[in-house]
Amino acid sequence: QVQLVESGGGLVQAGGSLRLSCAASGRTFSSWTMGWFRQAPGKEREFVAAISRLGVSTYYADSVKGRFAISRDNAKNMVYLQMNSLKPEDTAVYYCAADSVGRAPANMNQYNYWGQGTQVTVSS
Repeated sequence: QVQLVESGGGLVQAGGSLRLSCAASGRTFSSWTMGWFRQAPGKEREFVAAISRLGVSTYYADSVKGRFAISRDNAKNMVYLQMNSLKPEDTAVYYCAADSVGRAPANMNQYNYWGQGTQVTVSS
């Protein structure tokens, strides 16, 4: 079992920055591909970013490439999402997720465990 708890969401003006954190329980954190997804009101949940088990490979949605950066600290069982140059369209609930397979990092159906989410609101 893996439990995931997100933090760091909030209200920010367009152009600002936020750093989301996800704390994971369990001794096998380094065996999981970790991802961030988001869901805006009235829209489906979508992929944002993912990072491989040892942090060697990262993956991003086109909409956030160059603005967001995912990282992880396996010693602390933490994964982060640094979000810069935020836009109103980035407003959503952001979810952290863990994937034991890691073959399709952008596919939410591959993820076994999910956090409760943290709200990010970007004002114009």
